[in-house]
Amino acid sequence: MEPFKNNISPDLVRCLAGHLDKQLNGFDKAGFEADILARLEELELKERARHIADVLDRHLPDDLYERYTVLEAILHPMTEVAFDRGSDEHGMRGWGMMPLGMVVSDSGLENFEASFALLKEMTKRATAEFDVRPFLDKDQDKALTIMAPWVRDDSVHVRRLVSEGTRPRLPWGLRLKQLVADPSPTLPLLEALKDDPEEYVRRSVANHLNDIAKDHPDLVAEIAARWLKGADKNREKLVRHACRSLIKQGHAATLSAFGLNPPEIQVDGPAITTDKVDYGSALGFAIKLSSTARKPQDLVLDYLVHFKKANGTLAPKVFKWTKLTLEPGETVSLAREHAIRPITTRVYYGGTQAVSLRINGQDFGFSEFELVMDP
Repeated sequence: MEPFKNNISPDLVRCLAGHLDKQLNGFDKAGFEADILARLEELELKERARHIADVLDRHLPDDLYERYTVLEAILHPMTEVAFDRGSDEHGMRGWGMMPLGMVVSDSGLENFEASFALLKEMTKRATAEFDVRPFLDKDQDKALTIMAPWVRDDSVHVRRLVSEGTRPRLPWGLRLKQLVADPSPTLPLLEALKDDPEEYVRRSVANHLNDIAKDHPDLVAEIAARWLKGADKNREKLVRHACRSLIKQGHAATLSAFGLNPPEIQVDGPAITTDKVDYGSALGFAIKLSSTARKPQDLVLDYLVHFKKANGTLAPKVFKWTKLTLEPGETVSLAREHAIRPITTRVYYGGTQAVSLRINGQDFGFSEFELVMDP
């Protein structure tokens, strides 16, 4: 698989240089390309975009109006295209927007109106979700006032930008500390977008709520309960995705919003079927559940593997298992295997580990097993 950083390539640099050459009198095309390409190979994706933006800044006019005129002139005429559509002889789009957006957020913090007008055009050709964030950080009220009407924009990319660009904890993006502390200013925007006709927008709303849930779980649970009333399949999918972290954590109010009440059951297990697990094989365990309720109950089962850390302590990791409905007095037996093999996101340590259950947010059982690293 080709490295992700190669989306910002020497060909993209040459394409950008060609478009700038048509717009800037006396543009040093060869010097522009040489300055960027001299370091491009050694840099990762975001560093490549940053490097291009810094060189581009030196070649653009100092006057903000003239600078923005050049940047708008080199945009691709086609909008509403996939993010991975490449820039070409007609203009810049896709990954080519990443350094251009950085130039706007670097240059335009003293002129919100002009900067947001340009970012609105840029986001139609990829995304400006990272580039609106310095403006939100500088003056949140002014930025949100400009963005609020965009919830009704014809462009799916612009509507998504309202949600994605204002996420409090957007990965790779500047953390918006004001919205982390108080997310209420963006809630009316999410409310307006929750039934957007495009899943691209609805999924962004879900991710935004998941961000909020990390700091305000009860608030998201309340929103979930309200949005689920009379919800169609699209909104239910949105809310479930928004609450994925809270559901995994067993947050009681969130589970209640989905109709998952505290379980009325007797639990036997988990019973380990592989007391010693060789690294590269699988842990086996089984459980038996018996309903003590007087009516049917829906159960969501997760299991936790308590992995040994380098310092000898155990750290639980939650894994999804299954959903089922238990009738009054019904008993079911279930078995599961969990592979313990090399993965890039975890370092394993031999010795005593454990597995437990989480059912509708409540934890049951704790059974130990031995992980053998060198069988």
